[in-house]
Amino acid sequence: MKTLRVPKQDVSQLETIFDKIKMLHETGAEAPIDQVNWKEDFPKTLPVTVRVTHDAETLYLYYSVIGEAVRAANTEDFGSVWEDSCVEFFMQREGESGYRNFECNILGTLLSRRHETREKGEKQIHEMTSIFRYSTISHRYEEGRQVSDWRMYLEIPKKALGFDAHESLSGQKIRANFYKCGDETPEPHFLSWNPIDLPKPNFHVPQFFGLLELE
Repeated sequence: MKTLRVPKQDVSQLETIFDKIKMLHETGAEAPIDQVNWKEDFPKTLPVTVRVTHDAETLYLYYSVIGEAVRAANTEDFGSVWEDSCVEFFMQREGESGYRNFECNILGTLLSRRHETREKGEKQIHEMTSIFRYSTISHRYEEGRQVSDWRMYLEIPKKALGFDAHESLSGQKIRANFYKCGDETPEPHFLSWNPIDLPKPNFHVPQFFGLLELE
């Protein structure tokens, strides 16, 4: 199981989103999303990383994806964003049997649910309005075909992570995994930070989560 120590930074005190992204890029803990768990059927890999920090009230994520042949079909929250070019964060609090997922496509369209199992879950409708997303996309050509480099910045308040108002993220240990997928993209892929030992693609597997240690 991989462990990532997540620094505490005064991100909320910064004036602009660009300042926040700069801080994340310079001081956030970096996790490579590079595990190709189903190489036979889905060998595609991409340079993907996520940088992570927190300020006791909010978790900040900054994903970077390089050279993807993208798909962006879902424009409304709670849609099938995993079919598009998508980055994901699954997490579980200490002592909880269930888990939460945050799946965001290249457009910033988001799906978030509280799960007991993969099949049994409920939408985080009230929490959705508090989650901020910001994406940037640049297009270029690689060996004669168009590909895209894109970034996704997310602010996820502690309530959406399952913490109460009186609780701090500081000192918390969260079991989690980071993912990159694109089921219906020109090159379907299923990448993770922590490896998954299963015969078929499945991200809803807390037993294969890594550990985030929040300073």
